[in-house]
Amino acid sequence: MLRFRQEVALWYHARYGVSLNPENEVLGLIGSKEGCHHFILARINPGDVVLMTDPGYPAYRASILMGGGEPYNMPIRRENGYLPVFEDIPPQIVERARGMFLNYPNNPTGACATREFFDRVVSFARKHDIAVCYDNPYSEMIFPGQEKLSFLMANGAKEVGVELNSLSKPYNMTGWRIGMACGNPDLIAAISKVKENTDSGIFNPIQYAAIYALKHEAEAIDHMIAIYARRRKLVLKTLEKIGIKFDPPKGTFYLWVPVPGGMTSLEFTNRLFEKTAVVVAAGTAYGQYGEGYIRISLTVPDDRLKMAMGRIEKEFA
Repeated sequence: MLRFRQEVALWYHARYGVSLNPENEVLGLIGSKEGCHHFILARINPGDVVLMTDPGYPAYRASILMGGGEPYNMPIRRENGYLPVFEDIPPQIVERARGMFLNYPNNPTGACATREFFDRVVSFARKHDIAVCYDNPYSEMIFPGQEKLSFLMANGAKEVGVELNSLSKPYNMTGWRIGMACGNPDLIAAISKVKENTDSGIFNPIQYAAIYALKHEAEAIDHMIAIYARRRKLVLKTLEKIGIKFDPPKGTFYLWVPVPGGMTSLEFTNRLFEKTAVVVAAGTAYGQYGEGYIRISLTVPDDRLKMAMGRIEKEFA
């Protein structure tokens, strides 16, 4: 619906100061996840390289492979703020690269990007003709002290890529399946061409609900962040009691937790499951550079989270 796309454009302008033409720079999505897949089908030919972070969201790799592309892992490490170092990519890989997935605030690390990093992304993508798919569904999942950013805020961002967003996280519309792709009109047109041959659009009442959320529910986001902040504090306090102390990034509702010495990610994950009946994700589920970490989610209710933390403290303290 044009009305939904207009509201998305208004939201982006109010939130980030980004100007978008709802006619050709905004596209409704059945959630941002399908946008990732359709980006590949719209942009990538068999044998093209697509850059992605490691650790990173596993669905990127699946889409790249299903589209006939070749994924290349860009390591993201704590010492670099969990941001990729483009200079470390071999020249022969850069030459073949036609696309790149980026996702900040980042799943699984919780890391946030910076304005300076956006400028580097635009420069790198423009120089090497690489289309950027900036997956930003956690844009509002930011704790106090961290700036909320859109990739489209960077000068030249619309020349090199698109940003995906979703109402699932900020407006608790997970399962409703509604999101948006915004940015480069040629990429938007190509993604739209794929979509019109693979789905029949978003149920109109859901679009009207999304319009209402974008217009009226900003305060609910602040309330939700306060809940996640409370849960985050509880988990960090428990981890410190068992000897795991670290300074986590300030994005998403995940914690990227270093594993105690002497154990691999999978060993620690299995021990938590077997000894405490608490399920976490092993870092290696997100790539080889996830070794040494686990991911803890803050999306369970407070009482369940307290129960889980109590069991962990009893086992390891």
